[in-house]
Amino acid sequence: MEISVVVPVHNEADNVGPLIEEIQQALEGRFAFEMIFVDDGSTDDTASRLRALMARYPGLRVLNHQRGCGQSRAVHSGVVAARYAWIATLDGDGQNDPADIPQLAAAQQAADDEQLWMLAGFRHRRNDTGWRRFSSKFANAVRQAILHDETPDTGCGLKLFRRDRFMVLPYFDHMHRFLPALIRMAGGRVISVKVNHRSRSHGTSKYGTLDRLAAGIVDLLGVVWLKRRYSRPIVSEVARG
Repeated sequence: MEISVVVPVHNEADNVGPLIEEIQQALEGRFAFEMIFVDDGSTDDTASRLRALMARYPGLRVLNHQRGCGQSRAVHSGVVAARYAWIATLDGDGQNDPADIPQLAAAQQAADDEQLWMLAGFRHRRNDTGWRRFSSKFANAVRQAILHDETPDTGCGLKLFRRDRFMVLPYFDHMHRFLPALIRMAGGRVISVKVNHRSRSHGTSKYGTLDRLAAGIVDLLGVVWLKRRYSRPIVSEVARG
């Protein structure tokens, strides 16, 4: 398996170095891989740290957004630029463990299923505050009840999916929170794999609970509408002669 690791970052200057080294250690010698860090309009030293790290890590590529466009756009920019057929995504705060990427890849290969387009990380033991754990659990329950995406933790940034299938999905802001539902809508299968979750070592969260709740309600209604309007054709090619 060849893997492009896409990591969106915004003001994560102290996290990018350790995270890049962990990705390198987890994948080197096991996969053909590249690392694509997408700096989403950072105002700290994230961009300069990434540029300096490119000299040490030949497999590191860096994309820059001139202004902050959000996590979904950063992920999308990274996937568009990716060279390999499988994409692994990680949050840039270091809470996802790169050592879990081979675990997702092994689960994909063991399944041997062409319709398995995504493997989603499931943070079964969250290293977050009680309020964040509660709000995440509540949001996941509401989303599952409405979308039936059969994914217990869509908020986990650690995912492995097929690039070609991602590229045909409709893009919208915050789509990264609904990728399992969108993949299933397009005809693919998604399975969840238990992964590690770590406490944040540096920096602060970029999201407020109320902000995410307000945006999530609007987005959820939009995905419901999209599912109702989406049609999946059955296509066959006519043979010559």
